[in-house]
Amino acid sequence: MSNLPVSNHKEKRRNNRTNIIICVKRVPETAEAEVTIDESGKRIKTQDLVFDINEWDDYALEEAVLTKEKHGGTITAVTIGPENTDETLRKCLARGADKAIRITDKAIEGSDAYATAKILHKLIQTLPHDLILAGAQAADDGYAQVGPILAELLAIPHATMVKKLDIKEGTARVNRELEGGLEQVIEIKLPAVLTIQTGINEPRYVSIMGVRKAREKELKVLTLADLGINEKEVGESGSWITIEKMFLPPIEKEAEILTGTPDDVTTKIVETLKIRGLI
Repeated sequence: MSNLPVSNHKEKRRNNRTNIIICVKRVPETAEAEVTIDESGKRIKTQDLVFDINEWDDYALEEAVLTKEKHGGTITAVTIGPENTDETLRKCLARGADKAIRITDKAIEGSDAYATAKILHKLIQTLPHDLILAGAQAADDGYAQVGPILAELLAIPHATMVKKLDIKEGTARVNRELEGGLEQVIEIKLPAVLTIQTGINEPRYVSIMGVRKAREKELKVLTLADLGINEKEVGESGSWITIEKMFLPPIEKEAEILTGTPDDVTTKIVETLKIRGLI
């Protein structure tokens, strides 16, 4: 059993101060890198890749700092990962987070969005929180599910793809990005989980002074045992989704440039579509 206290998130906020928990993830930057699959066939090789805070989480972090600057309160940055993930938490502390917590355990490897949310839920229910922010998705797996599942486990409201946030007394007014360029404006009761879309703000650079102050701030490390979580509840055994095989998209043939008159080009296109069985 866990010895961690359980926070009553229904307590009234004092002086409109907002206690924020920001969930972040350290991910490899693959946009311009040559990606290869490792021997297991279930993950990519990361030895030569550069790692940084997940892009969506970066915007969520900035939104947390902006909210704190406007309303006061505290920011606690939370992540799951090995020791090298501390650099991501230090970045959060340098940008304005007050505390940082890393959850680490070998048994966590292979956890899907559901297992990840279960781990975060066990921790967050022990912490004071009015607002829980996370990126809309992670660049490495693209699940976009951790936030909604976390909200369900905590039994609090949530909103996804948030591109504007305005905190009121006990509520948050948010603008959500929808398909087709549409936007939805809703009011949601706090405490709540919000997943942040890129472009909601402009993340600030980390200052030298911020880096120095970050070294003095608390960075707490917890294990599954500390949270009262059984190893079977996480990893592949505790997940709904498991990766069986990962592969790179096949390389297609080079594009063919059609020349000639419009009628000649049209004829060639029709013949190609017929050959490929598309018409």
